[in-house]
Amino acid sequence: MDSRPVALVTGGAQRIGRAIALELAAAGWAVAVHYRGSAEQADETVAMVRSAGGSARCFPADLADEAQCEALLPAVRAACARVDAVVNNASLFEYDDVASFGYAAMEAHWRANTGPAIVLARALARAGGGVVVNLLDQKLWNPNPDYLSYTLSKAALEAATTLLAQALAPGVRVCGVAPGVTLLSGEMSGSEFNAAHRMTPLQRSSTPQDVARAVRFLIESPAITGTTLLVDGGQHLQPQARDVMFLARGDREPHAKLP
Repeated sequence: MDSRPVALVTGGAQRIGRAIALELAAAGWAVAVHYRGSAEQADETVAMVRSAGGSARCFPADLADEAQCEALLPAVRAACARVDAVVNNASLFEYDDVASFGYAAMEAHWRANTGPAIVLARALARAGGGVVVNLLDQKLWNPNPDYLSYTLSKAALEAATTLLAQALAPGVRVCGVAPGVTLLSGEMSGSEFNAAHRMTPLQRSSTPQDVARAVRFLIESPAITGTTLLVDGGQHLQPQARDVMFLARGDREPHAKLP
């Protein structure tokens, strides 16, 4: 991968992860594109980077498996000779609420969304240091009880961003980016997404490119650590009792029906 600095982007095969990989590659970074099951999409991302004159390669791992997560950054370093940045973008996003909550859902979200970021930040510190950017969610500053386990895992990740910044300084900077409604996901329809995307003071939420530019800014800003950029069109400024998917459907009543 030549002498360019190397960024590991988890979940870099598609969606926001792909936009981040392309943004960093355009800025002169070699990109290690992590994927779990999206091998074809990962190959496409690598091809897109290379066709633009950049450097990239794929690295598979199931980050919910602790051993595979522990092995990922050393594998990237062995293949690329260095790792300078980690972008924790891979995420599990499945619905539950208070009524449907269970330990299995909580653990699955923790293993996907929280634990890997800590393991990879620690591995980066052991490899010589660099910068970590964690992808969070604006709803941590504008909470509602939908997607309960997901939200708890991202709240833990936001706290971990601060704690890791303290624990790993000065060798590692740790920052966060909190997008708003960025891409269609879950059970949201196209029309619901379009409506939800406009539910902000700026009448637009974030795009993948907005998020990617924010990630690049933090990576390239050596005086910033332990803080999060909210990239959401101001969505966090508007209290919302439910997830925007339900608001876009006109459903404002609490979803949880307790026995």
